[in-house]
Formats: sequence, structure tokens, C-alpha cells
Amino acid sequence: MDTLTIGKLTIAQLRQYMTLHESRNVRAQWTTPAITLTEFEQVQLQVIEDRLSLVSPHLLNEATIWARAIYPLLVLAESGSVRAWSEVVVSTQYPAFEVNGIIDGVLGQEVAGRLDTPYLVVVEAKKGIGGEDPVPQLYGQVLTAARLNWERHPQETQVIFGAYTIADTWVFVRAEVSGFESQVSLLIEVSKEYSQRYEAAAILKILKQIVLEQSPPPFEEGNL
Repeated sequence: MDTLTIGKLTIAQLRQYMTLHESRNVRAQWTTPAITLTEFEQVQLQVIEDRLSLVSPHLLNEATIWARAIYPLLVLAESGSVRAWSEVVVSTQYPAFEVNGIIDGVLGQEVAGRLDTPYLVVVEAKKGIGGEDPVPQLYGQVLTAARLNWERHPQETQVIFGAYTIADTWVFVRAEVSGFESQVSLLIEVSKEYSQRYEAAAILKILKQIVLEQSPPPFEEGNL
């Protein structure tokens, strides 16, 4: 069985193992999510924005941007038992290949202190000469998340959300993954770019909308 490493994936490599279709879709989730931010969330957003206004995100290293900008937004999107996670090690198997590596950030369901069901995965793009294309890395993370969810809830098509960040710029994707026991199919819809310095509220609303849509009912059997 072939092994695919998340941090070293290419689009050409992915196409060898699955049907991949990408499109840009301006759906309501990306433009006007029906979410109202609380006063507390608005205050926290202002703090994050003020911190970004004092620096140039494109000159900071990845760890600093992650700590100052990206992860604080993921934490603000937490709700109920949905938690933000960082540096999650994953390994999953499909019939013809396995995928392993590290997911930079996750929003997902927590059960007994562990990540049980991932809803959104995040890739922080590396800068400089050693930087890799974040898109195939994101698709690799999506595949691992979808497989984990399929093992937990074996529905033929799994919907997973993702995002990649470059400095303080976010791009979201909605993915439909199917063919867990046969030929894998990966259908991707991509959003426009969002600048956190100017659109932090919009980014947080999208994150909260994803959590709202993906979370099971509070008392669904097996999720108590």
C-alpha cells in the first residue's frame, strides 16, 4: 500500500489515486453567513485586530502569525463540545493508499479529552524557499478528516470544511469525499480570499457557521 505524506503532497500525486474536481463557488456560507457575534466576541476580535495592526503579518514567521492571528480565531469559534486543536498527528487508510502527517489546526468534536470528529482543518502555508503549495496539503488533511468521520459515522459522502492561511489571509474550501471502499472522489469548492486585518468578523462568522452546520444535535444518540 502506498503512503501519502500530507506535507509532501502534490496535485499530480493526488490525481493518481482519486477523482479530483475543483471549482470556485460563491455560496452564502462564504459571503453572508447568518451569524450574529456576541459583544464578548466583538471585543476579542478588536483585540486580535489591534495586535495585527501593530505588525506586518507578511514579515512575521509562521509560529508568530499562528499565535497572534490564526489560532485565536479558531478558539473564538468554539461552541459546546467543539474545540480548537493544534498540531494533530493523523494516520488513515483508504483501500489503495494511506495518508499520514500533521494537521496544523482543527475545529472538531471533543469526546473524553480527545478529538473525535473533525469539522474543519487548517493549513498554515510556509513562507520562503522551503515553502510548499498549501492546497495539496489541505486536500490531504481533508482526506484524513473525512476518513476519520466515515469510520465514526459511515455515510457514503462526507462533507468536510478546510482553510489555508498565508500570513493573515484565509481561503476556505468545502469538500465532499466519497468512495471510501472503492475509487475515491474529492469534490472541492473554493471561496474568495479574506484578509484578517480587515475582515476578521467575516472570517469568524464563517467559522461559527461551519461549526453550527456540522455539529450534531445536542442529544443525538452516541454523542452525549
